[in-house]
Amino acid sequence: RETDTLDTFVDSSWYFARFTDPTAAEPISQTAANHWLPVDQYIGGVEHAVLHLLYARFITRALSDVGLMTVKEPFAGLFTQGMVVHETYRRADGAWVEPTDVDLTNDNGVRSARQLSTGETLTIGDIEKMSKSKKNVVAPQEIVDTYGVDAGRLFVLSDSPPERDVQWTPGGVEGASRFVQRVWAEVDSYDPTFAGEADANAALLRETHKAIKAVSEGISGFRFNSAIAKLYAFVATVRDHPKAGGDARRQALSALLRLVAPFTPHLAEEGWTRLGEEGMILNAPWPEYDPALAADDEVTLPIQVNGKRRGEIRVARGLEPAAVEAIVLADPEVQARLEGLTVRKIVVVKDRIVNVVVA
Repeated sequence: RETDTLDTFVDSSWYFARFTDPTAAEPISQTAANHWLPVDQYIGGVEHAVLHLLYARFITRALSDVGLMTVKEPFAGLFTQGMVVHETYRRADGAWVEPTDVDLTNDNGVRSARQLSTGETLTIGDIEKMSKSKKNVVAPQEIVDTYGVDAGRLFVLSDSPPERDVQWTPGGVEGASRFVQRVWAEVDSYDPTFAGEADANAALLRETHKAIKAVSEGISGFRFNSAIAKLYAFVATVRDHPKAGGDARRQALSALLRLVAPFTPHLAEEGWTRLGEEGMILNAPWPEYDPALAADDEVTLPIQVNGKRRGEIRVARGLEPAAVEAIVLADPEVQARLEGLTVRKIVVVKDRIVNVVVA
């Protein structure tokens, strides 16, 4: 007889309905439940994907059938995250060995392992879910002590899409730690008295708004690794614009700290204070994307001749059609395509495309 079902699964299959009004006299407030449910987003490991979801859906429909609430589906969205995994190491007698007691070598692509405490050669096993039984666990406190909690969080989120397993590697967390240091270096070196150069300021502001858009889309789509990759690139962009200063640089650093805050909250809070911002970054608004500020000064226009692409040109954004026509007709590649032909008409769709009609 199953004695663990009631308290483990049934009782946990309707708590979200009770939480809509935990002070209600009745078990479920219909008014509150109908307002808040279904739950917008369910996030859980693969072990929840069958059992808990099955029970929760059954109980929700049962509660609806008996009139305690009208909602029939408990969750609107489901996201199942992967696990953190690690290699396993085993002695000849079958005993598992912890990663901290293993010395790994790579000789022309052939990997081997040796137990540090005994010198015994080890068998490198499968990459599996971290578990105490197989001793392939990396203690969180060791990570915190060596790299800091922000670097650990960042690596787990940046290594792969969140629905896939993450293989823990020392090199990966070291890379995340270096990124944390680079962000701090940019904030720490900020000079509010340096006005910068106009062109560099405009370029950095443009890249800032491109980063805001890319990171925001990555986070909202659960593509955390893509969002972090853009943050890596944005930090490099800030570093590569040493002539940018003034308000543009401050806006860039302010946006950077707010964008990185969900992944490295301690770094973001310290940087926020170092930058001279008021309050806590936790309460700061998310940076707003401005498409006008993100627009490039130049655009690439494909050139078609009778509907077939024959080349492209770079022109200033918003350039008038007459000026675009002159540039197209002066282009050597276009002239070669038009040799012996008569230009009947040139159609310019501003900032989009040019079509030359010939006969």
